[in-house]
Amino acid sequence: MKKIGLKILGILVSLIVLLQSTIVFAAADTSALESEQNKNKEQINDLNDQKDQVQEEKSNTQEEVNDLSAQISDYQAQINDLDSKIDDLNNQIEESQKKLDEAQAKYNENKKLAEERLVVMQESGDTTYLDLILSSDSITDLISGYYLASELAEADTELLNNLESERQEVEKAKQDLESKKKELDTSKASKQSITTQLQAAKNEKTQRVAELTEDEQKIQEQIDELDEANKAIDAKIQAAIQAAKAKQQSNTSNKNSTSNSNSSGNSSSGTSSSGTSSASGSVSSSGFIYPVPAGYQKITTGMYYSSGAYHGAVDFGTGGINGKPIYAVADGTVIVSERLSGSYGNYIIIMHDNGLFTLYAHGQDGSRTVQVGDRVKQGQQIMRVGTTGNSTGPHLHFEVRTSPGKYSNRVNPKNYLP
Repeated sequence: MKKIGLKILGILVSLIVLLQSTIVFAAADTSALESEQNKNKEQINDLNDQKDQVQEEKSNTQEEVNDLSAQISDYQAQINDLDSKIDDLNNQIEESQKKLDEAQAKYNENKKLAEERLVVMQESGDTTYLDLILSSDSITDLISGYYLASELAEADTELLNNLESERQEVEKAKQDLESKKKELDTSKASKQSITTQLQAAKNEKTQRVAELTEDEQKIQEQIDELDEANKAIDAKIQAAIQAAKAKQQSNTSNKNSTSNSNSSGNSSSGTSSSGTSSASGSVSSSGFIYPVPAGYQKITTGMYYSSGAYHGAVDFGTGGINGKPIYAVADGTVIVSERLSGSYGNYIIIMHDNGLFTLYAHGQDGSRTVQVGDRVKQGQQIMRVGTTGNSTGPHLHFEVRTSPGKYSNRVNPKNYLP
């Protein structure tokens, strides 16, 4: 009978060891997945930084495009104004040219008539004056005739002089208008050149905005891909945790069954209890104790930093805490026990029997006393306080997470501590 009991006990022990190994393997897979997830989060943070830089450059470039557009609009308005003035000058030049042509025609006509009279008078010579004397009935007629001939000659000369003067004035006005038109043309050409340069700069900046928009979209696509990967990892982690829970419940059920069927046998606990259980203190309504010794249980940082940024945990950082033991706040199974180069540094995650998860971070190098898959007891030392990872000084970073234990499931630890 005793041999049969020993055989049964041996089988049960082997079964328990096998089940515990399954939990260890599942937890190890969970640890690897969370490590991959943390790497993805670091990449997401880097990509978000890149995206912010791209958006800032894009915003600045867009402002430059807007400034260039305003300058182009201003220069185009000036060009339009110059075009209007040039059109007016062209109309004035055409009108002046008409006046000049008319004045020239009158001058030419009157000059021709005057020249014809002078020629006749010159060809007639003194005969003209003799004719005046002979044809005059009196000295009065003679003087009158001579006076009229002289006045006619003077009138022709004055008319020609006036016409010449008018023609010169019209010519000068036309030249002035032409000169102004050339100045306006030069100014217009200069402004058109600047407008062309501004338009080229605007096109270049607009192209850069388009490129930055494309870069932003590509970065966002990478972020979305990493987010999707993390969601998939979350699902795998939860599957591993559920599998570990199922095995743990099966293990407990088998132990209870063995205890009931063989009261004289010894049932294995299937645990790897490293360290000592030396924590003391009151237990909260949630079944938790403080994760640090008495005298170091003051919370130095809450769920939010002094800057207002979200912390998602509490810190125990009282002076002299460096090297002090860190305790498991309740019974549970270790699902993560590893060292990150940044972030948490040395950290441990425990899945508790009440469905909550606790995380302990920044522990000293070489101080972790539990491994993935280990069963821990409340108050059991699991690590020592340090300042590894993203830490500015010795302290314990302590998180409480609700099921299913994701990063987004962090809650205020104060609600669960004594």
